[in-house]
Amino acid sequence: QVQLVESGGGSVQPGDSLRLSCAASGRSFSNNAMGWFRQAPGKAREFVATIDFSSTYTYYRDTVTDRFTISRDNAKNTVYLQMDRLKPEDTAIYYCAASFSDTIRTMPTSYKWWGQGTQVTVSS
Repeated sequence: QVQLVESGGGSVQPGDSLRLSCAASGRSFSNNAMGWFRQAPGKAREFVATIDFSSTYTYYRDTVTDRFTISRDNAKNTVYLQMDRLKPEDTAIYYCAASFSDTIRTMPTSYKWWGQGTQVTVSS
């Protein structure tokens, strides 16, 4: 079956970096846009970053646009989220998702396949 498995989360201090990976199996997502979302305790799931099928276009939420970088390796069926200069407000469970579409999408309803999430905690 189709699976998206996130890894790379952890507990870090403010200013540190983490690199999340999302490995897909069961089908190729080389023709699908991919995205990262996050959900903090007591809050709704929110969009973080998206990348189109060919890595031509990316888009980020305002609060991460100069700190996070989304990328993908279609040969490995994997998408990444490089997170630099992490802040306590970045603390959340991070989910990767694969879209119905090949172009960038920010709405969760545009995504069909979801991973189980990986915890990121930023605290001093």
